[in-house]
Amino acid sequence: MPKIKDIPKIDRPREKFLKKGPSALSKSDLLAILLGSGIKGKNVQKLAQQIISKFSKNFLNIKIGDLLEISGIGQAKALQITAAISLVKRFYDEKNTANIVIRNLKDVLTLTYDLRDKRKEYLVCLYLDARNILIRKEIISVGLLDKALIHPREIFYPAVELNSASIILVHNHPSGDSSPSKKDIEVVMKKSQAGEIMGIAVLDFIITTNSENYSFYKKLKKSDKNLDYVADGIQETLFTLLEIEKTSYEVNAERIQETYFYIPQIKKNYFQLQNRRYIGSKYKLIQWIFSIINRECEKGNSFADIFAGTGVVSAVAARHYEKIILNDFLYSNYAIYQAFFSNEDWDKDKIDNVIKNYNNINTENLEGNYFSQHFGGKYFSLNSSKIIGFIRENIEENKKNLTRKEYYILIASLLYSIDKIANTVGHYDAYFKKSYIEDGFFMRSIDPVNVKSGSLSH
Repeated sequence: MPKIKDIPKIDRPREKFLKKGPSALSKSDLLAILLGSGIKGKNVQKLAQQIISKFSKNFLNIKIGDLLEISGIGQAKALQITAAISLVKRFYDEKNTANIVIRNLKDVLTLTYDLRDKRKEYLVCLYLDARNILIRKEIISVGLLDKALIHPREIFYPAVELNSASIILVHNHPSGDSSPSKKDIEVVMKKSQAGEIMGIAVLDFIITTNSENYSFYKKLKKSDKNLDYVADGIQETLFTLLEIEKTSYEVNAERIQETYFYIPQIKKNYFQLQNRRYIGSKYKLIQWIFSIINRECEKGNSFADIFAGTGVVSAVAARHYEKIILNDFLYSNYAIYQAFFSNEDWDKDKIDNVIKNYNNINTENLEGNYFSQHFGGKYFSLNSSKIIGFIRENIEENKKNLTRKEYYILIASLLYSIDKIANTVGHYDAYFKKSYIEDGFFMRSIDPVNVKSGSLSH
């Protein structure tokens, strides 16, 4: 067997690469450069040809163990080859995931198609930004899925580094049965809770096989359709959907009667306090909160809602306490509290007529305004933003003709109506990139909360 130095220089892989470039070399020549040297009785070119011939089309899936089966290949050379393949695949994945938007289960399955035929169990995580654009696809573990072995940091540490807004987990079942195991369910529960605490939403946990798939998101939504992860501008998480499935929170307290924490559902053509998108809303925690209060606190006359947010907790408390104190640093929430909770006088018919007139505005007669200039064509259509801007300015201009509560009712009604058509994904300053945003603004009034006569502080 001739040694590499016995081959004419022009035919040696390194020299050929330097003179003619990589396109002039065969696959085995390129691999020969990577290997560097041959083994006893076989020069580097022959060794490279043997490896290429043995693995052929499966070359990119070579494992260290596969290479060690070749006589003369040691751990060092096996590592050289597999590391180079992994590096190329990593760069290729990053290049090809640029600007990929993950809208639904179909998009995820297309991106993780390679998991279908894996002989071992894999857990893969898709890291997404606030607009559901893929940042990175990463293998979290290989082998049996065990909640004890997969620590949340393995999943969420990269998410923090990448500034991810949400993640999707994909797991394969080599058995061909996509039904979730007990361990799968435990992992979903734990990781969705961890994501909620960290503010990184777990959108879905998908089990894939070579013939079928199982989506926890789809299952919890109780639909056979290929649902988008964002619907009507709202992006639901597994944590939220799992909480909805719970019949009650497990607390060591006597169950409070339904009437204690009941908040009326939406009335036709009117907004209730809880009818707006708000990250961190405690609406679904009300039963749990008041169960603990009922157990731990003596009956008092005042209730302080320190992080009031939407105010839904205070809406329940207002039916049982003489004095309600709401605290929040957002002025928009202050306006909403005044509208829903204050005991000041207001004229319902007057408000209904004002809103009716607003809904009859002809946009052709409106000029651009602050709102349309800054938010039109991005968060709202140009026509909708013109109307919204006009209404906001008009409310301010007519403030002297309104009682204090009427003023805030109109402000709150505008805020709630805007929220229903906002072109956002539920994250701060994040919006969908659409070439066309439909006109859809229609203003509805809020339905103020009936509170006990007493004082209210903000």
